Amino acid sequence: MTIFHGMNTNASALTANRFKMDVVSSNLANADTTRAQLNEDGEWEPYRRKLVSTEPRDANFNSFLQKSMNRSSNPGSGVRVDSVEEDQSPFEQVYNPSHPDSDENGYVQMPNVDPLKEMLDLMSTSRSYEANVTALNASKGMLMKSLEIGR
Repeated sequence: MTIFHGMNTNASALTANRFKMDVVSSNLANADTTRAQLNEDGEWEPYRRKLVSTEPRDANFNSFLQKSMNRSSNPGSGVRVDSVEEDQSPFEQVYNPSHPDSDENGYVQMPNVDPLKEMLDLMSTSRSYEANVTALNASKGMLMKSLEIGR
């Protein structure tokens, strides 16, 4: 474990949180987009909500086994974005016969994005980002103090 290990761990979390905030912002920006992509039949589909999943950087069994047996000097190496998947929940049906994308019954398929859920995700991710910035600054402060001791 190096002296910069804590900073590298926080940096990976900052990168993952920034990416998640970008995806949430994209979801909010497309909350009313009824023509996002063409399906197999050549018809437009509404925007589908994107979900980000993260995982530990060293997510193999051997690394966890070595840590549990206290043979590892590396307590962890941060997180990484595992995947970005589309939410498969059904689209919302809204009655609006004057909308250009309405069907023969006057219903429009709207994206499966709930602005309230997205704002909660954004707030949670923002708080996590702030916590990692605080931990990064604490690590930096400790390193600076240790350099001052050496004078």
